[in-house]
Amino acid sequence: MGVSKSDAILIVGGGAFGLSTAFHLAQKGYTNVSVFEKDDHIPPRYSAANDLNKIVRAEYEDPFYTDLTIKAIAAWKTPLFAPHFHQTGFLHCVSGDAPKEAIDTLNRFRASAERNSQIKPHVSALDGESDIRQTCWQLDGPLPGWKGYFNRFDGYAHSGNALAGIYRAAQAAGVRFFLGEQGAVDEIVYVSTVNGRKCAGIRTKNGRFHSSALVIVAAGANAGRLVPQIGQQVVAKSWSVAHVQLTDDETSGLRGIPVTYARDLGFFFEPDPKTNLLKLCPMGGGYINTDPRTGVSLSPESLKESAFVPEEDEKQMRKLLAQTLPSLADRPLVKKSLCWFADTNDSDFIIDYVPNLESSLMLLSGDSGHLFKMFPIAGSWVTDLLEAPDNKQALARWRWKQPDPNAGKDWGGAVSWRLGESKEFSAILPPKASKL
Repeated sequence: MGVSKSDAILIVGGGAFGLSTAFHLAQKGYTNVSVFEKDDHIPPRYSAANDLNKIVRAEYEDPFYTDLTIKAIAAWKTPLFAPHFHQTGFLHCVSGDAPKEAIDTLNRFRASAERNSQIKPHVSALDGESDIRQTCWQLDGPLPGWKGYFNRFDGYAHSGNALAGIYRAAQAAGVRFFLGEQGAVDEIVYVSTVNGRKCAGIRTKNGRFHSSALVIVAAGANAGRLVPQIGQQVVAKSWSVAHVQLTDDETSGLRGIPVTYARDLGFFFEPDPKTNLLKLCPMGGGYINTDPRTGVSLSPESLKESAFVPEEDEKQMRKLLAQTLPSLADRPLVKKSLCWFADTNDSDFIIDYVPNLESSLMLLSGDSGHLFKMFPIAGSWVTDLLEAPDNKQALARWRWKQPDPNAGKDWGGAVSWRLGESKEFSAILPPKASKL
């Protein structure tokens, strides 16, 4: 038996997965939906989507996700989401020093784009510096050996603003929000039943118990703390993020540039016109924070611990700027941080009931660095599961999976779009900092 439209549904987490789910539940007529978020505002600082921008690109090596993203981009163009979507295009290249792994991945992405009848008309080859300058004249660096393709179908979304917009829309649709101390969940509460046990609700850190017919955990990189049953199905992983502070004139001069992505170096976006910040991310395998006792990676509990980027990443970002926008290559990097998310070893999401709890607890996890592009439609996958007659996730790839006891902890290392191996958070901490 599924939940009724009037049953209490509690969502833990006010990030992308949680907000999209709350909004779609309200749109489908569920009238008793509450969101619990430990930060005192939305977008929450703990969410990976609390950010200036995220890439929205449709081409995947797996046609399943290509089709989903095409659907998502159509939704980004509807009135509620359109203010946050910018179809500036995706300039996808490798530099002349790129390893074979990066070149092969680029070629697979391009082949995917050219196989799809909706995307193919928007794709053009970039065979060197001249082609790239014709596509984006603002890139006045040497672009040594750069080549790849340009996809006008893609772009980016302002993620923080999109979260705030859907927060307002969900509130208007009747969703209740508990923020700060009232929304900080201390534990999930279980009760015994004739069949074993089930989830009865949550207890917040202020000691209050909230009962429910269903608890949905959408806590990102923090999910393992609330649902330890997940074990090593997901791992908390982070990548570096930094920004360059521009002047008004510099921001204006770079308006409309495409998402510029060198697969072996990193990527940057059109600068934000309100803050004049140009966001940069280096490419790499990311950082994990493994507990040696359990083998499970969890995100650090305080934001302060992640308010830096490793020196190696900073060098890579400066190299990217030196090759594309050399006037910015020596500028100070500001608002530096590690962005934590929940990763899986195959980049598939987990959208399923936690086993053996009578369909009373659901987990939304495995963002894997690519969920946000599907923000407008992600919540619909949850309503599909809620309304499944057998209470089962129809898609095998999104089901709860029993961890492989023989698997190593370098989760996601075999995912082709990530270049490099994961490193431990403890190994990159700045001097005088310590691991929690």
